[in-house]
Amino acid sequence: MGMNTTHTYFRPTTAQQRRILFEAWEATGNVAEACRKARVSRDTFYYWKPRFDEGGYGALEQTKSHAPKSPNKTVEDIEKQVIDLHHAHPGWGKRRIADELSKNNNWLAVISPNTVRRILKDAGLWSKSEAENKKRVLINQQSEAQTKPAKR
Repeated sequence: MGMNTTHTYFRPTTAQQRRILFEAWEATGNVAEACRKARVSRDTFYYWKPRFDEGGYGALEQTKSHAPKSPNKTVEDIEKQVIDLHHAHPGWGKRRIADELSKNNNWLAVISPNTVRRILKDAGLWSKSEAENKKRVLINQQSEAQTKPAKR
């Protein structure tokens, strides 16, 4: 028989539990007793202890933020360049705009074509139907060029 691999979910501690935990610990000096009184594990005590040592009871009120972070957000200057290129050349697609930005940067990739699309979409300048129409026109032009007889 193998070990049970399911994990038990424990709700995050409340600020009130953490306050009871450290008040009991300060009163008794006994970690195990304080944990029993607050109904938390010893791991929880040692997780919060550095914060308590650093900031007292006020530090126990706040938990770490789980808010989404955007470390890879595109720089505003590049977003402006994408929008300016789109206004200057409305016929260019996402790949062409990305290539033009790369060309101005010694052919080192600055931004991906899909990021160009996201920037234009966020600015309200990109619609799926426009992209499909451009693609359809390009395919039609290519097929017409291939079917035309060569001049002699």
